[in-house]
Amino acid sequence: MIDLHLHTTASDGLLAPAALVARAAACGLSTISVTDHDTTAGLAEADEAARRQGIRLVSGVEITAIHEKRDVHMLAYFVDPSNAAFAGFLESQRRDRLRRVRQIADRLAALGCPIDDESLLADRKGRSVGRPLIADALIAAGRAVDRDDAFRRFLAEGAPAFVPRPGPRPETVIAVARQAGGVVSLAHPGLTKIDDLIPFLATAGLASLEVRHSDHDQATEDRYRQVAAQHGLAVSGGSDFHGDLGHRGAVLGQITISEQELADLESRRP
Repeated sequence: MIDLHLHTTASDGLLAPAALVARAAACGLSTISVTDHDTTAGLAEADEAARRQGIRLVSGVEITAIHEKRDVHMLAYFVDPSNAAFAGFLESQRRDRLRRVRQIADRLAALGCPIDDESLLADRKGRSVGRPLIADALIAAGRAVDRDDAFRRFLAEGAPAFVPRPGPRPETVIAVARQAGGVVSLAHPGLTKIDDLIPFLATAGLASLEVRHSDHDQATEDRYRQVAAQHGLAVSGGSDFHGDLGHRGAVLGQITISEQELADLESRRP
C-alpha cells in the first residue's frame, strides 16, 4: 500500500501534514510521499508524524514546468530539502506563483469579483499558493459554489481571470532535482497529454511515468505502462489526494503501487 502523490495545507491540500499522515496510516498505507506544489514546507511535520505512525515517508515535491506554453507536471522524489540550489529553485517558483496570484486578483477585481489576496498571501512561511486557494477565496466571497465552479467560470484556461503560468523547462526541473539527489516522474500523463515529449524527457534523465493515478482508467494505465517499458522508465503512482471534499475524485488508499515498483523507482536515484 504505497501512495506517492499527496497534498497538504503547505500548498493546496485541505489537511495539515500530520493529519494527512494519520489518515494515510488509518487507510493502511505503508509508504507515502507528500508532494506539495513547489514547496517542501510540509515535509518536516509529515516526517515526524510518519515516524510516530510507523510508516515510511518519501520526500517529494510537485513542480510545474512549461514546454511550448503547455504545463508539464513533474514529481521529484527522494530529494534533499536542505540542498541549497534546490531550495533556491523552489523559492523562485513560489515567487512566480505570488506574482501570478496578484495578476489574477487584479483581473477578478476588474470583473467585479474582488478577493482578499493580501490575506491569502500573508504568512505563507515557505508554503505555496495557487489557483485552488484563489478558488477557495471566491467561494468564501460568495462568488463560486465550489472549486470546480470557480475554475470553470473564472480560473481555467480561457476563463476571464486566467493568467498563463510561468515556469522552467522540464529538462531544467530534472537536472535540478537530480543535483539534489532526486528522481523525477512525469505526473498524470493521461491528463496533460504530452506524449510527444516523453522520448525527449527520457533522454534528459526522466526516471518514471506516473502510470497509476485517480484520473487514469484501466486502458490509460495499461497504455502508459507500455510507454514506460518502451523508454526504459520506472512506474510510479498515487491518488493525488487533496482532501475529503474531493479533487478529481481522488480517494485516499485506492490508488497504490507495489513494493517492487517503489524499489525500481528508488534504484534510479543518482
